[in-house]
Amino acid sequence: MGILDGKVAIITGAGHGIGRGHALEFAKEGAKLVLNDLGGSVHGEGASASAADEVVALVGERFPGTEAVADHEDVSDFDGAARLVQRAVDTFGTLDVVVNNAGIVRDGVVWKMSEADWDSVVGVHLKGTFCVTRHAAAYWYAKYKETGQPVGGRLINTVSGAGMEGNFGQANYTAAKGGIASFTITCSLELYKAGVTCNCISPGGATRIMATMGSSLEPKEPEDFDGFDPLDPSNASPVVAWLASDAAAHVTGQVIRAVGDSIIRYVPWDYGDEITNKGERWDASRIAALADAHLFHSRHPGLRTL
Repeated sequence: MGILDGKVAIITGAGHGIGRGHALEFAKEGAKLVLNDLGGSVHGEGASASAADEVVALVGERFPGTEAVADHEDVSDFDGAARLVQRAVDTFGTLDVVVNNAGIVRDGVVWKMSEADWDSVVGVHLKGTFCVTRHAAAYWYAKYKETGQPVGGRLINTVSGAGMEGNFGQANYTAAKGGIASFTITCSLELYKAGVTCNCISPGGATRIMATMGSSLEPKEPEDFDGFDPLDPSNASPVVAWLASDAAAHVTGQVIRAVGDSIIRYVPWDYGDEITNKGERWDASRIAALADAHLFHSRHPGLRTL
């Protein structure tokens, strides 16, 4: 028996890379799966049922007896996301876990980025995460109101180091990923009473997205690796499985980076140094010297100055 034995999970963007790794890990741990992928390119062009269908077949081959179905909805379509959630409930009778992982990239410096490139990336990542979450949350909250008991739902949303720290040429992608982190923290507050945990995972590896970032990296699927490799996109999958399990019922509102063999808890937007004007309104002319001396001094690592 695995730590997800009998749990019903939706994984979006499950056709390749990180999502594919999650699908294999969840199958190994005993979950019943709805594996969603629109099947488009890494830039969000085109659609094909082959990606989702292929990973369902792979799961069945690797873990015979696993109950898994493919889904080809566009997660950024509000009604399509509703159909995805309903598909899980209709197929398996319930929904326990949602892993929002679908994503695309259309990189470009901000002064050259088109409106379409902004809208498409933010649409898939941020709106897509909202759409699926919204319908899953409605299902869980209705269940909670009906029974009066915590439902034990699990929401795991995918962010990135770029979204937490910024990355040149990815204003759309980083804005979406940073937005997902803030969105997830708010969801953790709103769904806490219903017994739903909401967390973020920040993974990495030799994915199709990583291969677009100007390196010589070749994308590889999780099953292409033999033994441990820091570039294996499934390295974060055991962490996601843990977050989806009963063992992580006490963990919510967190952003966790899992790359290679390392697990790090992000502490985002924490307060730093402070200056105070002792109960008086600030005068702009006084701020420069005090700010330079106490806020933006050389002890601040990574401070960017012109």
